[in-house]
Amino acid sequence: MALLAGSSANQAIELLIQKGVPVSHIIFLNLISAPEGIHCVCKRFPYLKIITSEIDVALNEELRVIPGMGEFGDRYFGTDD
Repeated sequence: MALLAGSSANQAIELLIQKGVPVSHIIFLNLISAPEGIHCVCKRFPYLKIITSEIDVALNEELRVIPGMGEFGDRYFGTDD
């Protein structure tokens, strides 16, 4: 999974918090992150731990990481163009 703009990650983290999970017990683990997503999540949850294997340059106009590895779901399921 990738951390792109951060809104989906924020929603998932918020749901965990609503269910009673303390932020100190949440570790957000992903493969590729865009700086925009990291900033968005860290701004909302400054004490959250994020573990990622790579921080790419940025997001393009289609909200894909650049240079990136392509759309993970498409590559995984063999539906990429």
